[in-house]
Amino acid sequence: MNQKGLETAQKAGARVDHQIIVDFVTNGSRVIDVGCGNGALLELLEKEKQVDARGLELSREGVSDSVARGLSVVQGNAEHDLVNYPDNAFDYAILSSTIQAMHYPRDVLRELLRISNRVVVSFPNFGHWKIRWALGIGGKMPVNENLSYSWYETPNIHFCTIQDFIDLCNDMGVEIEKSVALNASGQQIGVNMPWAIWNLFGEQAVFLLKR
Repeated sequence: MNQKGLETAQKAGARVDHQIIVDFVTNGSRVIDVGCGNGALLELLEKEKQVDARGLELSREGVSDSVARGLSVVQGNAEHDLVNYPDNAFDYAILSSTIQAMHYPRDVLRELLRISNRVVVSFPNFGHWKIRWALGIGGKMPVNENLSYSWYETPNIHFCTIQDFIDLCNDMGVEIEKSVALNASGQQIGVNMPWAIWNLFGEQAVFLLKR
């Protein structure tokens, strides 16, 4: 997506990472959104890419909201229930701002790569310079738009940086097919920049993985 498209998405109230994920997915694909929340991303995928959409969500509230949108979403725990899906059941599996809330993110990622041809992962980057500053100078866990919970109530379990995630992919032998880093304004950081620059200035990252 170009910058004009990102600005249009922001004005329309859509999450920028959601629009990037939509751009990663091909028309008419079989898609499962794991940790789909209220179904906003699945609804966007159905509307813009005419996908065969499925969702898995832990919270009853999220399932109810998704079903109210007319989506096919079931309640379940990704860390236990992904084993029930057959190999290659989907073209894309999506883990949007959810991997950091998993107890065993590596195992979940492995299962997603088993049940789908490609996996899209987005997450807040804990290596961003503002977070480093907050910890180094303020000595406190940061609270911001992407990390909006206080330390004692956050659902996040495993914070990671862009570099951490790249290292995990390399360790698992997973191919990074596409990737995008977004700064605080929702603008894409240059694609030819070194990973270290992304890790320092990217507030969010979106990766398209291929097994």
